[in-house]
Amino acid sequence: MSAYAYTDVPARPGWIARTLNWLDERGPISWIVVMIGAFIFAGPLGLLVLGFILITGRFGRGCRRNAERFAACAPRMHFHASRPTGNRAFDAYKADTLARLEREQDAFEAFLARLREARDKAEFDQYMDERARAAAAMPDTAPAGTDAPEAPRS
Repeated sequence: MSAYAYTDVPARPGWIARTLNWLDERGPISWIVVMIGAFIFAGPLGLLVLGFILITGRFGRGCRRNAERFAACAPRMHFHASRPTGNRAFDAYKADTLARLEREQDAFEAFLARLREARDKAEFDQYMDERARAAAAMPDTAPAGTDAPEAPRS
C-alpha cells in the first residue's frame, strides 16, 4: 500500500482555481482590470477573457453591492440562512425574523408598485390635460359649413 492512501491532507486547488477565487473575492473591478490588461497585451486574449467572464457569469458573483444582483443571489443566501444552528431558541427566533422580513419586503414591494401606478396615472392625467388645453387653444381652421376637405382640381 502507498503511504499516500492514509493521509488526511485535503486536496489543494490548482493555481488556476486559486487565481479565479482570488479575483472573485475582489469583485468585478478585478475582472475588468484583467480584461483591459489582456486587451492591451493581446487583443485576442482580451476577447477570450471577456468571453470567459460572460460565459461563467463572473460579474454576478458579487451579491452585496447591487440590488438587482442581490435578487439573483437571494436563493443561494437563503439556503445558508436556513441552516439550523443547533440552538432551538435561536433557530425559532431566526425563522420568525426571516418570515417577518419577507412579509415586510412583500409589503414594501406592493407599496412601490402602488407608488409607480399613482405616478404613472398622474403623468397620464397631466398629459391629457395638456392635450385638452392645446386642442382648446387651437383655432378651428376649417371654413364654416364644410365637413370634408376640398378635393384637388385637375
